Amino acid sequence: MTKFRKLGRPAAHRVSMLKTMVSQLVKHERIETTVAKAKEVRRLADRMVQLGKDGTLAAARNAASFVRGDDVMHKLFTELAYRYKNREGGYTRLLRTRIRIGDAAPMAYIE
Repeated sequence: MTKFRKLGRPAAHRVSMLKTMVSQLVKHERIETTVAKAKEVRRLADRMVQLGKDGTLAAARNAASFVRGDDVMHKLFTELAYRYKNREGGYTRLLRTRIRIGDAAPMAYIE
């Protein structure tokens, strides 16, 4: 089994949060979050783009079970699949931005 970050949350909350963050990343193409969350989102978002590039019905069903929203699915399987058709991995990047004021958490953009 692969290792992953627990992010200080129960399993159901963590999975729900990551599904939402991946969906928002696909929709808006850039989100700001903590570095730890961004690293987990990057891992999952790259997997979703790979499914979009695959383009099969099985891949669409796997992606639909993870991302939220028909608009996100459409963008994943059309626009992003076309944009990254010649790239083998590395679809996302992390840009460290600032230290959050309230708790000094390192923040990053993922795009």
